[in-house]
Amino acid sequence: MWAATGFGNTAPQAPDPTPHVFDVCHVGVVLRVVLGVQALVLLLSLHGVYSGSQWLLRLGLLTAEALPAALCWLVLACPLSRVLQRLSPSAQAVAAAVLGMVSASFSHAQVAWAMAPHEASLALSQPWAWAGPLVSGAAFGLLVWGWLRSRQGRVLPAHTQARLVELQARIRPHFLFNTLNTAIALVQVDPDRAEAVLEDLAELFRRALASPATRSTLADEVELAQRYLAIEQLRFGERLSVNWQVDPATEAALVPTLLLQPLVENAVRHGVEADPQGGWIRVQTQRKGERVVVTVTNGLPADAAAQGSARKGHGIALRNVRQRLLLMHDVEAEFEAGPLPMAPGSTQQCYRVRFAWPDTPQGHVPPGEAP
Repeated sequence: MWAATGFGNTAPQAPDPTPHVFDVCHVGVVLRVVLGVQALVLLLSLHGVYSGSQWLLRLGLLTAEALPAALCWLVLACPLSRVLQRLSPSAQAVAAAVLGMVSASFSHAQVAWAMAPHEASLALSQPWAWAGPLVSGAAFGLLVWGWLRSRQGRVLPAHTQARLVELQARIRPHFLFNTLNTAIALVQVDPDRAEAVLEDLAELFRRALASPATRSTLADEVELAQRYLAIEQLRFGERLSVNWQVDPATEAALVPTLLLQPLVENAVRHGVEADPQGGWIRVQTQRKGERVVVTVTNGLPADAAAQGSARKGHGIALRNVRQRLLLMHDVEAEFEAGPLPMAPGSTQQCYRVRFAWPDTPQGHVPPGEAP
């Protein structure tokens, strides 16, 4: 039976569904589709022209038909994504092609009526008038569907890598042995505290080994980071100072799972362990309008040589956090990391990781995907 500790409930969480294929309601997806279509139109318009004016005319005509068709496909796919997600891959491909044919035919008819309203009825009544829109629309739908599947395929490897990074951190002998030795030392003098340490360690292992979720709330990520730092606080004692500034308005925001804990572990390893005097860590979450901002800041050793060694690392955690934020929120996500002066003109430095993303009341959950 799972116990409740001071940091919250340790009961297993329900897994998230598989990342959504038809997640086309993001600004980044729309932008990439539009730019891709425009690049293709630009290339096609270069064929069979003999002057700049002829090229501009053909470019305008192709853009007037292709761009509305692409936007129409996105507008149709977004509300239908809940239904499309339940289909098999082959049925999804057929649906994407059909949506492309409908979108291209609609756009073709609109352009025909706008260019020659009197002749449009006669022209559109010819069967061959629809051959181009139907074929090109189906090809476009399949192309976008293939790209969306490829984009979805990058989510799970990134999440798997995050779990591996987390697992490696958890089974690191230095951390594990220190935690167990701390618990053993507390058994006689403070058994309740020893039990809390073992519960925190068990929860860290449980989340790293057992949780298949790809998303969690920021409140859950803060809780997991607090468990980790509570263990490290016993090891470092007064050498480690932790300051939490958590905005309650950000707790329900959805984030990729295992996002925050690797960052605070980096802060401990490169900011606290590297300095004989110890160090400090500040974790801040805040809402700015419709965006959630998370900042993890830690002190760096005062000695310049020690600072240089403290910064060395493979950067796996930072790259992974950035990659998964981009996969979840695309161009709407922000991520920056690097050393900063403690104050203007100061030689003493700290290291700051800051990332932000948009958060709507639905938390940007793609249609058909539960949080």
